[in-house]
Amino acid sequence: MPAMAIRIVQLGTPRTKDEGLRLGTVRRPPRGVPKAEFAKRDFYDVWLPNLSPSTALVAEAQAAAGADDTKAWAAFERRFTTEMNEPDASRVLDLLAALSHQTSFSLGCYCEDERRCHRAVLRRLLQQRGAAIA
Repeated sequence: MPAMAIRIVQLGTPRTKDEGLRLGTVRRPPRGVPKAEFAKRDFYDVWLPNLSPSTALVAEAQAAAGADDTKAWAAFERRFTTEMNEPDASRVLDLLAALSHQTSFSLGCYCEDERRCHRAVLRRLLQQRGAAIA
């Protein structure tokens, strides 16, 4: 494992040693949790919703994952990748990939199964940019 790297995590799970700053790549903050407690409860230190699927795509992903529909999931991945290739999101991914060689941090979402979560797409996009992934 690289000394400095990005960890891909499920928000709300206990932090690992040396995890660093936790970035929440979610469309909405955690429900029922006061903003002052987001970090204390292991959700995130910084909210980064521009690396979350659009509202329409969140619904599409939830439906595909819930139905375990491989074809619908593949369509979601293609659409989300298109969103992440937009200039603003793409620049943030480039920045995170570069930072991964300088410091440790994590990014995550609430989903339990990364295989059916946009985190899997973010992992792939960061790896394509040469990011160090833990």
